[in-house]
Amino acid sequence: MRGTLSDRMGAALLMAPLLLFLILAYAWPFLGVVKWSFTLPTPGLGQYGALVSDPLVQSVFIRTLRIAAIVTVVSVTAAYAITVVWVRGSPVQRVLAEFCILVPFWISVLTRAFGWVALLSNRGLINTWLQSIGFISEPLTLVRNEFGVIVGMSHFLIPFAVFPLASAMRSLDERVLLAARGLGSSRMRTFWTVFVPMTRSGIIGAAMIVFVFSLGFFVTPAILGGGRSVMIAELIYLRIFQSPDWGLGAAISVVLVVFVGALMALLFRYVKPKQLV
Repeated sequence: MRGTLSDRMGAALLMAPLLLFLILAYAWPFLGVVKWSFTLPTPGLGQYGALVSDPLVQSVFIRTLRIAAIVTVVSVTAAYAITVVWVRGSPVQRVLAEFCILVPFWISVLTRAFGWVALLSNRGLINTWLQSIGFISEPLTLVRNEFGVIVGMSHFLIPFAVFPLASAMRSLDERVLLAARGLGSSRMRTFWTVFVPMTRSGIIGAAMIVFVFSLGFFVTPAILGGGRSVMIAELIYLRIFQSPDWGLGAAISVVLVVFVGALMALLFRYVKPKQLV
């Protein structure tokens, strides 16, 4: 009993510096933001009322949720295909898949965003090539809109969706798949009726991670959206730094943090944290 108590005390002492850092670096400043949302420009709930009555804020919230949902579907679908190759492919396929997964982590989000601008702009590589082969006569509008934002965000978030999917796939019992094949099931049927359902926890975890990341994206939507597809993080920036409306910006921040916290609580209800690592 003493050993157990001492172990707990030792663990608590080891965790104390980290908890103190989190409180000072995150919790304390966030409490200041909460205070702003109730006191600026005048004390009360006026800023939270504006969230409900302001059409601009409502449209940005709806756009953010829509883009986040589309990015989640695209990213998880692409990540699932990549993860299948990474976990169950040949040695050469695994090396190539791992290379494609890890290399994006070495490139900054800013560099990737401007890279997509170079590819998708009216005079970018894609439009120039399509016009040179006569496929189109006028350049396609691929950037400074929601399409460009979705492409850039999906490219950034696919690697983050791979790891919970890989964890779920590697924990599968191969005997179940062999039993399905032994009972006469085809490879495709085994994949859709056995393999995919057994990786449901990984799919849920990947979807939640991508969706939460998408809600707070700033750099990629700001560059690829060109101010025409403003998302919630960019709106907070505009309210705080460009139009001195700190109270409304703080209220939007508080609502976003509470919403993300609720999503994370829902995630950990269905998926164990160790399955996401």
